[in-house]
Amino acid sequence: MRIAVALLSGALIFGGQIFAQNKVEVADLAHHPIEADFAPGGRLELHLRAGEIHIVGSDDGKITVHVGGKRGSDSTDIRAHFDSFARSGRLNVSDGPDGDVTITVSVPRHTELQAHVSAGNVDIQGITGSKDIELLAGNLTIGVGAPADYFRVKASVTTGNIDATPFGESRGGLFRSFEKTGHGKYKLVAHVGAGNLTFR
Repeated sequence: MRIAVALLSGALIFGGQIFAQNKVEVADLAHHPIEADFAPGGRLELHLRAGEIHIVGSDDGKITVHVGGKRGSDSTDIRAHFDSFARSGRLNVSDGPDGDVTITVSVPRHTELQAHVSAGNVDIQGITGSKDIELLAGNLTIGVGAPADYFRVKASVTTGNIDATPFGESRGGLFRSFEKTGHGKYKLVAHVGAGNLTFR
């Protein structure tokens, strides 16, 4: 009998401080969505398979992961692993069908986000905090909020277009990039290998 979901939660004590620990493993994400506690203000690392990816901020102190799409909804072999400790977490989503998969990841609105996606269309909205995003191929759109919130902005594409209207930048072609510095408290780094990068 295959176990589809394994959940471990607990608390560890170091130096008198209590840190919550969560670990979730899912062998069939389409039929077993993930929901786990994750405190606002934490650092979250995402490694996601190809697909239509939506990463959205919410007012809940949780991370949730759902799968949809024409082939994704019926799939039985999209695997996910999430673990967190103290104020950091890591999510991996892998395997499943080659196309027509939508993955939606909801995180606390205030999150320090690092994400690596192999291919597809990626949309990130409603998240306040530093962001370091890499998409190997496809289109990446990031809602940046107020440009003044950032002390450093670095954007690049190997081949494609950069539309960074909030920062007054627009470029296209091969090996295009720009950098800006400011007086905010967040860092924004984004790279697309082949495709388009848009800041809104």
